[in-house]
Amino acid sequence: VQLQASGGGLVQPGGSLRLSCAASGFPLDYYAIGWFRQAPGKEREGVTCISGSDSRTYYVNSVKGRFTISRDNAKNTVYLQMTSLDPEDTAVYYCATKLSRRCNYQGMNYWGKGTQVTVSS
Repeated sequence: VQLQASGGGLVQPGGSLRLSCAASGFPLDYYAIGWFRQAPGKEREGVTCISGSDSRTYYVNSVKGRFTISRDNAKNTVYLQMTSLDPEDTAVYYCATKLSRRCNYQGMNYWGKGTQVTVSS
């Protein structure tokens, strides 16, 4: 099981980025995938999750209406489209799974390497 996050970078406030999480070793469409972030000096937090099979999505309040998680089963990839970015969104972003269908930010045991998102003018 491997996850590889990519797509981070430097963006101005109000800008957009799309992160990708490429999976290998398991059928990504069957399992829930979560995106997490960790800002300097802060604990890691769950940002959004897409469940397996029925693709229900969940978002932390601070990103609702700005971030969208989606999945391309043919590419075995989950995306995180981020819009209206704010300096408070600056963090290292990770994708993760625990190979269960339902979303639950606790107990993730497979993590991709993070990708840095910096929102700054």
